[in-house]
Amino acid sequence: MARRSSPQVEHVTVHGHRRTYVRAGSGPVVLLLHGLGCDHTTWMPVIDSLSRTHTVIAPDLLGHGSSDKPRADYSVGGYANGMRDLLTVLGIDTATVVGHSFGGGVAMQFAYQYPERTERLVLVGSGGLGPEVNPVIRAITTPGFHQVMGVLAAPGLRHAATTTMRVLARSGISQLRDLGEVATIYDSFKDPRARAAIRHVVRAVVDWKGQIVTMADRAYLTEAMPMCVIWGADDLVIPVSHASNASALAPTARVEIIPNAGHFPHRDHPERFAKIVRDFIRSTEPACYDRDRWRDLLDEGAPVRPVEARAGDGPLDPLDDVRHATPA
Repeated sequence: MARRSSPQVEHVTVHGHRRTYVRAGSGPVVLLLHGLGCDHTTWMPVIDSLSRTHTVIAPDLLGHGSSDKPRADYSVGGYANGMRDLLTVLGIDTATVVGHSFGGGVAMQFAYQYPERTERLVLVGSGGLGPEVNPVIRAITTPGFHQVMGVLAAPGLRHAATTTMRVLARSGISQLRDLGEVATIYDSFKDPRARAAIRHVVRAVVDWKGQIVTMADRAYLTEAMPMCVIWGADDLVIPVSHASNASALAPTARVEIIPNAGHFPHRDHPERFAKIVRDFIRSTEPACYDRDRWRDLLDEGAPVRPVEARAGDGPLDPLDDVRHATPA
């Protein structure tokens, strides 16, 4: 059998801004949306596996990676529009949309704005399922962040910090496993345009209390769309209890908790992650947009279920109403 070639980085200009993306494989389309401060390389451990059966598109979101970093709209709605336009330029009508962390919020917004283009929704350690978020993320919204990061991103200090993080990530201590990815994000802050973009992104979705954007008031719409939620059991960025929130908000969603994984389960256990995604796609029919049904859902609405623990309830157990992913 011929050796599979590595996915190639490609570029396309949309609205005058260069967008970087990777395309690999053939078959039904899977769109991979990375998280805050990351780029398409966060998906590299799973692209080869997923591309055996699917066309994989993994873009660098605007303001990230090698995509342009203009003064622009960095809201989740703006990103959803950008993904629609990218798919349109690439000649892709529909896709299973997979979003990690902030990219999960973009994926949910894309599915809400463009249900006719969304076959399925996969949320990975996603934002938008509860207010709690790591204090470091909240700190980005504070006055002076841009200036402080300008100092911390100076070459000598940045090199020392990122080297230390990568060494600690390989220490075998579970609480430190995500530091390798954090080091990559930190290194990207050497570009002041990237720092400015990240600040705009975070301010659109987080304030000093935590996450602002939520799917709680629109979760009932997932009744018309297959959804899978994947979380690392040891996530220190967005708590795994949010997986229980997803289960409560969208009872038909499939929820998988991956043991011994942090905020990047697709990197901690790539084969297991890819198997979950492939099995989910194989076992579900793509959503078929029905405008009348969508209108009925909107007209009927649904009670908004708070994502926080309700009065009288015990604390949310992250393992309630969810099942562990079985070893691959």
